[in-house]
Amino acid sequence: MHQRRLQLVLHPRTAAEASVHDAVERLRADGCRVRVQVPDSPAGSQALAARVASSGSVDTVVAGGGDGTINAVASGLLSVPAARRPALGILPLGTANDFARGCGIPLHDPLAALRLVVEQPALPIDIGRCGEYCFVNVATGGFGAEVTAATDPALKQALGSVAYLLTGLSRLSGIHAQQARFSSGERVWEGRFLGMAVGNGRYAGGGVDVCPDARIDDGLLNVTIVPDVPEADITRALAHFMRDGTVDAHIPRVGWSCARLRIQPSQILHINLDGEPLRVTDIDFTVLPAALRCHLPRYCPLRRLP
Repeated sequence: MHQRRLQLVLHPRTAAEASVHDAVERLRADGCRVRVQVPDSPAGSQALAARVASSGSVDTVVAGGGDGTINAVASGLLSVPAARRPALGILPLGTANDFARGCGIPLHDPLAALRLVVEQPALPIDIGRCGEYCFVNVATGGFGAEVTAATDPALKQALGSVAYLLTGLSRLSGIHAQQARFSSGERVWEGRFLGMAVGNGRYAGGGVDVCPDARIDDGLLNVTIVPDVPEADITRALAHFMRDGTVDAHIPRVGWSCARLRIQPSQILHINLDGEPLRVTDIDFTVLPAALRCHLPRYCPLRRLP
């Protein structure tokens, strides 16, 4: 095992987990230098990652938490010049862990996830941008984003990703379509939609495959739009979508890939950005190709290149 200098940024909810402490001690016993800090907020995690990156004191900053923690750490790393930017490591300890799931990073074995960081080389990945905000995984809008925002944090802690399913099923009767225009160069889609996703990664909401053609190293974002359907089909079809993570024949799906996308909704659109809610009225999505280096499994399903 190569000696590495790691900074582990832990979400407060995971800081007391014995399996994390044991994994860190195993790495230290193997000769790795591992520092651990527990910021009290996403802003604190972002600031810590930026500060550590600027210092040049570590090789890799490891995000220990869910997709929101990964987003915060990645945003902090991106705030410093590329030449001084440490690599990103991922220790999935969140509710959904959708980016780690898509990459094939071990979800329930902290030691295996940390060994991946020290044993596998860091490879360049793209980063998405939604206006001034970055995202590593997926931005969703419409019904799915509303469900994520409405899910009780205590329910997520108790039930994990099942909490999203329960919240979604409880809100099916309140589904309503929104009107918007989606444009990327000559490709334009305009109409009423139930949900949308712009993906650098594939999964959202605890394993729902919202952007099946997304890759993290192709310089593109994958766009998925779920158009409005007859009211009689909505409840059954979306229940199927949230339960199985797939779209059945009753809900068509429009999709393409692009480097830039503009969304112009007719009213305020709720966006969920790697777990963090936003409200927008007119937004541009872009991609930053090969913006970060990230430790990934040798055969990562989200990579285009071998």
